[in-house]
This record gives sequence, structure tokens and C-alpha cells, in this order.
Amino acid sequence: MDFGFTTAAYVVAAVLFILSLGGLSGQESAKRAVWYGIVGMGLAVLATLIGPGSGFWLLSAILIAGGGIIGWYVAKKVEMTEMPQLVAAMHSLVGLAAVFVGYNAHITMAVLAGGAEPKGVFADLVAHKDAVELGILSVELFLGVFIGAVTFTGSVVAYGKLAGKLTSKAEKLPGGHVLNITAAGISVICLVWYMSTGGTFPLLLMTLAALFIGYHLIMGIGGADMPVVVSMLNSYSGWAAAAIGFSLSNDLLIVVGALVGSSGAILSYIMCKAMNRSFVSVILGGFGGTTGPAMEVEGEQKPIDVDGVAQALEDADSVVIVPGYGMAVAQAQQNVAELTRKLREKGKEVRFAIHPVAGRLPGHMNVLLAEAKVPYDIVLEMDEINDDFPETDVVIVIGSNDIVNPAAQEDPNSPIAGMPVLEVWKAKQVFVSKRGQGTGYSGIENPLFYKDNTRMYYGDAKQSIGDLLAKI
Repeated sequence: MDFGFTTAAYVVAAVLFILSLGGLSGQESAKRAVWYGIVGMGLAVLATLIGPGSGFWLLSAILIAGGGIIGWYVAKKVEMTEMPQLVAAMHSLVGLAAVFVGYNAHITMAVLAGGAEPKGVFADLVAHKDAVELGILSVELFLGVFIGAVTFTGSVVAYGKLAGKLTSKAEKLPGGHVLNITAAGISVICLVWYMSTGGTFPLLLMTLAALFIGYHLIMGIGGADMPVVVSMLNSYSGWAAAAIGFSLSNDLLIVVGALVGSSGAILSYIMCKAMNRSFVSVILGGFGGTTGPAMEVEGEQKPIDVDGVAQALEDADSVVIVPGYGMAVAQAQQNVAELTRKLREKGKEVRFAIHPVAGRLPGHMNVLLAEAKVPYDIVLEMDEINDDFPETDVVIVIGSNDIVNPAAQEDPNSPIAGMPVLEVWKAKQVFVSKRGQGTGYSGIENPLFYKDNTRMYYGDAKQSIGDLLAKI
């Protein structure tokens, strides 16, 4: 198979990937966009397997089949609530792949430098490069290993936080950012060392420093900010993939990695604006902790039973539902959709308010509501609905904490101080569906739960909404 076919296939695949990325911006076009991505990836894999230099196509096909079976099995078992940690785990594999590819390229260059006969794909690529090109390749593989190592440990820590296996609090080792700066400085020294000697030790030392940076950066970010972390790691994994593409001289991998890296960075920036965070501080893992003693919350949480909530909904003309991660955990979206349908049949205005970082993954709530067939036109973003809360009769908050927390505006020492939130407390009545009186995943107390117009509707969200359906 000649380079012409491979190049043409890569161009078509790149176009499909761009169409896929563009289509994901709208709920109506998202399903078609996913298929664009599937077809593009299938074409890219096929062209790579049968293209020039693919001497190990049979082994590659076996490994791809094995990985595909494992991926299918894992995806079938994972619930929607576990999707954020699955995404983090996938990012870690991309980073690890970048590390392995970089070391493979390093070993190949070391063998060729020793006068051995060139064998394999890497050897064929390296054998025809001059000194300048080999120097550039050395920098590419060094950066690929660095980005991959940071992505790997960072994603593993993110997985641990999202899965509840690690604390959701922001934690740093004594020395804080000084440790990160020191590790980054060691990596720069190792780059100069590696370029001058081509030795394995500086590459190993840099890898250890990069693994530490990834671990320490993400450990220093609190649970309230994990949606941004997932988006940021998505960007890191894209740049790691682009670095692999440079090492392999694979143009499509460079294009795809750049698409993922840039789109992830843009999404992270958008989410940082939504949370009033500094993008630079996100990249450096510099947020998630308090700056002083938090404001004390006075009063008590006042519970309400299903009859009280049902009567308030019967009397209301306008209702806004605010979904959060608790809805996903309870898998209550179908009951919520049915409640919406019943209330709208009674002539009531029902809308959904979606915060940009609701849940633990960008777009998490939108996906759940789309799955439950909630009409797109009543699902509104924060900026579209925030001004309407003073004229809203009833707000139902289902499993949300930080995105409806007035401490973001009232407490300058809160970890979420300055973060734009859904101002639900301005509505006439607020009902909070919540399992218990705890502070939730992020560990931040919420004064909303103690306000005079708020009542706590305790219990599992699926069961609670189900009981409410029977009363409507």
C-alpha cells in the first residue's frame, strides 16, 4: 500500500474528527457527531495497519482486538455516575502510552548510535535523519515523555478523588509550589543533559520528576473543582498524543492530538471563567483550599415531607429544577423527567437550570436529561436563567451543593469564593432533595440549607421523586 492511500485516508479521517468535534457542540447533532468520530477512527486505524511500514499488522490487529474487547466490557459495566472516573482512567492510559513510545524511540536511537543494523518502524524513521533532525526528535520524545508522565499520575490521582478512593480535599506536601518548581527545574536541567549526552539516566530522572508533578498538582486541587481537572487532563492527554505523533512521524496523530489538546484547553478556560478561577492557577494546581476561617452558618436545617412538597408544587405556577451529581448517583433522571411531564400537563412552567460545572464532568447533567428525554428547549444554562429566580415560585435542587451555595458570594474565605452560582435562594420556596445533612463530596458547608425559605426533602432522590410523583 503506498503513501498516497494512507495520506488520503488520514485527510478524510481528520475531516471526520473535525466534524465530530463541531457536532458535539449541539445536543441535536451530538449523536451524528459521535458516528463521525467512530468512522474516522476506524478509517485511521485501518490505514495505519495496511499502510507503509506496518510490518507488524497482525500483532497490532490482535492487540487492538484485545483492547477493544476489554474496553467494551469495561464500558458495559460502568454506570453513568462512574463516567468521570472512567474518563480520568482513559486519560492516564494515553499518558502512559506517550511515555512508552518516547522510551521506545530513545532505545532505538541508542541502538543505532551503537552501530547496530536498523530494524523496525522506529529504526527506519531514525536511520534517514540527519543530526539536526535527530536533535529535534530527541526534544520531541523528551517532551512527549514529560507530558505523558504528568498526565499519567495526574489522571490516576483524579480517578482516585472521583472514585472516593482518595480524599477530595486539596492537599499539598510541605513546601507546596516550591516542590513543583523544583521538579520542573530538574526536568529542564535533564533536557539539556539529555541533549548533550543522549543518555538514559537524565530521561529516567526527568520521568520521575514529571510523575511527581502530575501527582502533586492534582492532589492540590479540591473536589469542588474536579470538573475543571477532568477537562484539563483531557487537554494534557491530547498534547501527549500529539507528542506521540511527532515521535512516530504520524501526521494524523499530531492533528488529532492538537484537536483534543486545544479543545480541552479552551473548555478548561470556559469553565474557569464560569467558576471565576484563574486559568493559570488551574494549570499550576493552585486552587482548592481556603484562605482563612470559613463563615459560621447559623440556624438549622428544616425538613419537609412529601405532602408538603406536593402541595407547594400544586400551588406553584413556575418551577425550576436544578440537577446535580446526587441525581446521577440515585439514577433519578427518569423520575425527574416524569415529574416534569406531569407538571407541564397541569399548565405549569417547568425549566431546568444547568451550571457549567454541575456534576463531575462537563455536560454531565445535559447527558442525563437527554437520556431521560427531557425537551432541550427547557434546559437552560446558568446565564440564561439566573435572573429569573426572584420570579420563580418553587426551586427543586436535586443533589447539588456548590453550584447553589450562597457562600460563593457571601464568604470571602470560602474555597468557592467568587464562583458564579445559581442564585436559587432568591426564589419564593426552595426544596433540596438530599440524602442527609452532610457537606457532600467537596466538604463545603452550604448556608442555603439553613435559609428561611429552604426546606430539606431528605432521602434517596429516585425514591423521593417517585413518592412525589404519586402525590401529583
